[in-house]
Amino acid sequence: MSDSSINPSEVDIVIAAINSDLTPFLNEWRPIFSPFHLIIVKDPDMDGELHVPEGFNVDVFTKSDINQMVGSSHSILFSGYSCRYFGYLVSRKKYIISIDDDCVPAKNNNGHIVDVVAQHIANLKAPATPFFFNTLYDPYQKGADFVRGYPFSLRSGVTCALSCGLWLNLADYDAPTQALKPEQRNSRYVDAVMTVPVRSLMPVSGINIAFDREVVGPALFPALRLSAEGKIRWETVEDIWSGMCVKVICDHLGIGVKTGIPYVWRKERGDAIESLKKEWEGVKLMEEVVPFFQSVRLPRSAVTAEDCVVDMAKAVKEQLGKVDPMFVRAGDAMADWVKLWKSVGSSTPGV
Repeated sequence: MSDSSINPSEVDIVIAAINSDLTPFLNEWRPIFSPFHLIIVKDPDMDGELHVPEGFNVDVFTKSDINQMVGSSHSILFSGYSCRYFGYLVSRKKYIISIDDDCVPAKNNNGHIVDVVAQHIANLKAPATPFFFNTLYDPYQKGADFVRGYPFSLRSGVTCALSCGLWLNLADYDAPTQALKPEQRNSRYVDAVMTVPVRSLMPVSGINIAFDREVVGPALFPALRLSAEGKIRWETVEDIWSGMCVKVICDHLGIGVKTGIPYVWRKERGDAIESLKKEWEGVKLMEEVVPFFQSVRLPRSAVTAEDCVVDMAKAVKEQLGKVDPMFVRAGDAMADWVKLWKSVGSSTPGV
């Protein structure tokens, strides 16, 4: 069961529903998820009825709900696993935990079920240490502390806004790696969490994350489209783009990002060749994207996540727009997201 110190009224669990029958998935998670409110967003491209078992505090959103709230012109933003972002948009809780529907609870090295909610919230509630690396990783974990030589002036840490969990069994590999190593599985459970250092980028996977919506909510968004019509998506790399944006924003605002535990067990699903078709253009453009994020600096006038996304969008259009016109559209989508976030009231703190 979840840690009794967690206030369920502060937590939303967002699930992007790609499978039509969530009964096996939710029954696996029932002991962990049952105390919390669930936001389930049905993939707008899914045909047929969505099946959700009884016994959960849940709100289900469908294509008609998306169209009614944000308009049909924005519905393409939420196709596929990007429907998770609609859940972020409608949540009013302080903390959001996002778990994909191809994941079930993992077990730790002692054979105990991993409580992803408790660990994610523990990561977010404990300070982060982005400005000086602690070689025992997170000094706030039980049994750990700061090592000799760690500056005392930095030991109070800063707010942690994003917790990035990991995966057992099917790791989050890109399509080329999956195709070259089809039998490779991740069986290494590393019982550790660490703060990602300032100015260090990382791949952020939306499969298993948690974040403080009030601090960085608008910095996690769907923004990448590869065609002028917006029908072809950089689908499997979209959260990577969002993750680089949010990491730069966290660095600018002086807040932390953690990675490591909690793990989930990711079931085997998907076709590497089909994934490669979706993400190959993105894989090629990454060589241009990473140097941009390594060098971009936001103005001191940007003091909120919304400010940062708007200024980041300008930089994307001015600098990356010269590389590919897709980035001009990405910048526009980022600015539009902030407007959408404000228009639906997502910038209002949760009750």
